[in-house]
Amino acid sequence: MIELFFQLIDRLDSFLWGPWTMMLIAFVSAYLTVKSRFFQISHFKYIFSETFFKIFNRTESSSKTSISPFQATTASLAGTVGMGNMAGVATALSIGGPGAIFWMWILALFGMITKAAEIAISVHYREIDQHGNIIGGPMHYIKKALGWKSLAILFSVGITINCVFTSSLLQSHTVGRALDASYNISPYITTSVMAIITMFVAIGGIKRIGRFCETLVPFMTCLYLFCGLVIFFNNISSLPDVLTNIIAYAFSPAPAIGGFAGASVVAAIQMGMARGMLSNEAGLGTAPMIHANAETKHPFQQALWGAAEVFFDTTVVCTITAVIILSTGVLEYGNSGIELLLDAFSSFYSPPVANAIISIAITTFCLSTQIGFFIYFKTAVTDLVGERIFDIVKWLYFIPGIIFAGITNVDQLWKLANISVALSAIPNLIALLFLSGVFIKLMRDYFSEQRKFDTELIDRTRNYIKIS
Repeated sequence: MIELFFQLIDRLDSFLWGPWTMMLIAFVSAYLTVKSRFFQISHFKYIFSETFFKIFNRTESSSKTSISPFQATTASLAGTVGMGNMAGVATALSIGGPGAIFWMWILALFGMITKAAEIAISVHYREIDQHGNIIGGPMHYIKKALGWKSLAILFSVGITINCVFTSSLLQSHTVGRALDASYNISPYITTSVMAIITMFVAIGGIKRIGRFCETLVPFMTCLYLFCGLVIFFNNISSLPDVLTNIIAYAFSPAPAIGGFAGASVVAAIQMGMARGMLSNEAGLGTAPMIHANAETKHPFQQALWGAAEVFFDTTVVCTITAVIILSTGVLEYGNSGIELLLDAFSSFYSPPVANAIISIAITTFCLSTQIGFFIYFKTAVTDLVGERIFDIVKWLYFIPGIIFAGITNVDQLWKLANISVALSAIPNLIALLFLSGVFIKLMRDYFSEQRKFDTELIDRTRNYIKIS
């Protein structure tokens, strides 16, 4: 029975991440890039000058129901900078080879405009419920702008599954395995503690999540990047060979070396795109649900933060992980996931230090992701069944990680994550195609003197752009 289930998972994973899905991702991102006149490239400096370069000038949101643009970004990064940057990259390398990283980069470059588009549209079409809470996301702009209720339901179902498998289950499972391997701590104890912390923060609402992520995300990211950069600069002489292999094996099969079984070009593209989207979530439709809560002057202004997120998450954090693994030569050991990354850190640091670094990084990364994804879970489930039923079923979010803590078949769990990502991404990408005109109007309005679609005006008048 179990073998039959795993066979079904394999087939569904292959189908949902077949050529047609990759073509859809590529087409949507390329279409938005051309339609925006290559905005993420021509305005690259401007994007960061208006986002991360201004983080020290940030202010706390004055509203009890909204968060600041920076808090929205850190909450979104809490969901993106996580196991995808560590275990996800390691798994991509172990299955897709070095070439998978190249396709991650390509996805990130074009994904910058995709994420900007979905955030801008989400902020524009956001709503305020009877309690004064701001709600938004693909399910709302699909229904409000396009009137396609069935597609909106499909997206919400996909996000719900994504939250259960990718966040609640896989995040805590990854931490459980890491602490078990390093310190022989029962994964059931680890996942239970994570569930309690997540419950405490998440139940406190968007404001508590925003404040938590604003504090934790910069700390955990800087810690991981610092420790990783030490290895990076120590192996700087091997960087040309690493980059050569990444580019070469993006277009030709990677040979088997040691315990590494080799990888085809198709596997490189598939793993690069799947893990890249899982990491930066560009086009997935998750980030818009958080960014819709931001107190921002214009929808496109918040969209700039989304574009910056993608670059930082994939081009910076994921690349550091990939270079560390490839420059240390541990890929040929044959390990996958977090064990492969631990091999890489252990090649430079002493085993106790390496265990401590990876344990702290993976715990904070995965914990923040698990907390951040609760917003997506709440938004999707509420959209499907209403707030009253959500108040009853919300406790189910914290349970799967505990129940399945002892599962050892990691590859199958990652395939479940791939499936859940596709189920939510495909409906959102279809909607973005049809709403691309809305995004371009918002972008042009932002740079105009008129500013017809300033968020303050939109929230008050509900003067939404009509689809012709």
